[in-house]
Amino acid sequence: MRNVLNRVIASPLVLLILLFAVGSCRRIPDIPVEQLKTKYNIKPTDFVAIGGMNVHYRDEGPANDSVPLVLIHGTGSNLFTWNEWTQSLKDKHRIIRFDLPGFGLTGPHPTDDYTQEIYLNFLHSFLQERGVERCILAGNSLGGEITWQYAMKYPDQVKKMILIGAAGYPTQSQDVPVSYIIMRLPLLREVFEKATTREVIRNSLHYLYADTTKVTDSLVTLYYDMTRREGNREALTERMESIGEDGPWNQLPSIKTPTLLIWGKQDRLIPLEYGQRFDKDLPNSTLVVIPNAGHMPMEETPEQSVKAARRFIEEPGPFF
Repeated sequence: MRNVLNRVIASPLVLLILLFAVGSCRRIPDIPVEQLKTKYNIKPTDFVAIGGMNVHYRDEGPANDSVPLVLIHGTGSNLFTWNEWTQSLKDKHRIIRFDLPGFGLTGPHPTDDYTQEIYLNFLHSFLQERGVERCILAGNSLGGEITWQYAMKYPDQVKKMILIGAAGYPTQSQDVPVSYIIMRLPLLREVFEKATTREVIRNSLHYLYADTTKVTDSLVTLYYDMTRREGNREALTERMESIGEDGPWNQLPSIKTPTLLIWGKQDRLIPLEYGQRFDKDLPNSTLVVIPNAGHMPMEETPEQSVKAARRFIEEPGPFF
């Protein structure tokens, strides 16, 4: 990523064009959260107060399931990314999902801090509030990094974990969307914050999906709306500042938690080689590769990915 940034910075023409865009583009307006609540039929009971925020969440399935499945989305996403998994699993399992601070209907963190420590503390407070003493954690991308770091910090609270295109290792990917680069450059962040069009969102989803025909207009609208929730664009660019912070990835072999790794074979953001690296470093892991999926197989190929997850959740002992 750093090499890509350096190449952009070193290009005067690119800088000139983008700086002109900062000054000339009109800001696409935010969407008030109350308007989004109405549009997506969100009830007052779908929120819980945590750390000065009204956190948007869902708690579904059997209430007597003492070890629920807790689902954590990735950067720029929201709890709706888990819709298909939830529908498939909530007949037998309690499923808890939420919008992380800075995303979805939860909106910005009061301190504008989006480091891993903040997210780990938030998750701990959220689980305490919901009365969850032990759970199965599953996370995609940023959510995956939160998952394995939480399992490292609170091993007794995590019975099993599922990492889907998980972040956490230093990456060298050269193939990233222009919007990702812009959000990492302080002088150009305002381009994204002012001019986040539907096409920017559509292009980002095309990058994250293997099969772009699955990027429907309704999916683009959902992500476009949630990105434009008051404060979320600024929060996203703040979050991008924390991406790449040096984490405890060298301590992964210390995690004994049974782990299922689900990776899209065509993941361009965090390629399969990182899934293989997790599989090598985690002492109690199994890697399942979804051939026709990109970075978010739980959303792009829900039937295939949830099948592996269900088996991992429900079968005791060794997996596969």
